Amino acid sequence: MKPAVIYDMGGKFDKSFNEGVWNGVKKFTEETGIEVMEFEVTNETQREQAMRRMVERGATIVLGVGFAQADAIAAVAADNPDVQFSIIDVSWLDSPNLRQYAFKEHEGSYLVGVAAAKASQTNKVGFVGGMDIPLISRFACGYVGGVKSVSANAEIYQNMTGSTPSAWNDPAKGAELTRSQIDRGADVVYHAAGGTGVGVIQAAADAGKLAIGVDSNQNGLAPGSVLTSMLKRVDVAAYNTFMDASKGQFTSGVQVLGLAEGGVDWALDENNENLITDDIKGGCLSKRGHTIWRCSSARLFSG
Repeated sequence: MKPAVIYDMGGKFDKSFNEGVWNGVKKFTEETGIEVMEFEVTNETQREQAMRRMVERGATIVLGVGFAQADAIAAVAADNPDVQFSIIDVSWLDSPNLRQYAFKEHEGSYLVGVAAAKASQTNKVGFVGGMDIPLISRFACGYVGGVKSVSANAEIYQNMTGSTPSAWNDPAKGAELTRSQIDRGADVVYHAAGGTGVGVIQAAADAGKLAIGVDSNQNGLAPGSVLTSMLKRVDVAAYNTFMDASKGQFTSGVQVLGLAEGGVDWALDENNENLITDDIKGGCLSKRGHTIWRCSSARLFSG
């Protein structure tokens, strides 16, 4: 086999989504000795070009990172039926040689919302998203549900970073939005904004407040200032894609990963152990066992 991965805007060391994928790719290579061809997208026109170039170089399986690569991978997969493709954060394409991964981000976000509400001393918390799209609305929706399950009258400030792909890699804007929420009384701020979140975390730490990371374990970016991170196990998706292909077990279709499937969770380690009280831990553990939330772009449902 000859695997390839196309990282998206922000690059494979964005401390968030892309880097989570890279961790899965690295694990695959370490276990099998098989090198994975890589390309890091820096502008929108490169996505389809990069995929086609990988196929020309002999790639037998190509992994696309993120919903923004959906159109590109659909076109390239259709033109190359003998090549296997996989994409993360997409579930709506129809191709016999394509595997799609979707995540129940709202479930993990609900848990960190519980943690945020229990940690807050002002009863005011914040959320900074990347772009105002359904994917990010699921993060926000679950977070709001978790907060409200602990404190029904809590105030939750929400801001999106921007309306273009640059919203995923704008730490300065993330810091600005975080400072604004802190000025209004928020003392815990959760981000779902890719590389922009580095600014969110730094601004919270500088102000003596708490941040919540996302995708990868970001607790170590500011030890003692990151309450926890909502783990979105894109590393598992990347690893499974290539490992299944290496064993001849690759299948197409949609795989949806939530709490029950080990696809989302919250992070506990030495960097936040002094922040996670027994009350926070107990609250999150009690919620995960029997409370599953479904979110649309605007409403929260129990079920």
